[in-house]
Amino acid sequence: MGRRKIKIEIVKDPNTRQVTFSKRRTGLFKKANELSILCGAEVAIVVFSPGNKPYSFGHPGVDVVAAKYLQQDPEPSDSQGELSSDASNIDNLNLELAEVLAEIREGEKQAEIYDEILKQNDVTTLSELEELRDSCKRLQDWVKLCLSDIEISEYMMLLAKEPVVGVKATKKNRRRN
Repeated sequence: MGRRKIKIEIVKDPNTRQVTFSKRRTGLFKKANELSILCGAEVAIVVFSPGNKPYSFGHPGVDVVAAKYLQQDPEPSDSQGELSSDASNIDNLNLELAEVLAEIREGEKQAEIYDEILKQNDVTTLSELEELRDSCKRLQDWVKLCLSDIEISEYMMLLAKEPVVGVKATKKNRRRN
């Protein structure tokens, strides 16, 4: 059967599309590898699958090639209008990025301030609870002391009414009553 020419159009079936993507991606990465070996070229490829998953190949590495590409000055071309509009778009995007980063830093500072306030409130609340616990303990001790004083006063009043001479007499008197 061999190879045959196929019509280039989107594959309609999602499963077939995924299989086709995987096979073609492998072939593309193989060709990029051969190009880098045979010609000594630095190659970087980034591909996103239909499921939005990124795949990359790079020689010597995607990061190295991308950094080298981004640091180059664009070569002058006949279409200066396109370059200036791209440069102004990049400048605008850089300004927006700087604004967003500034907002993020400001938000982080606010979060730190709020965290500090929460920590201070928790410490204050904890110290107040400890003070209340100590006050409650002192109140309990004071109530016990007052009950003890009342009990002693009661015994003193009983002794004032009936003086006890001996222990046996007291027991007999109480039995008779």
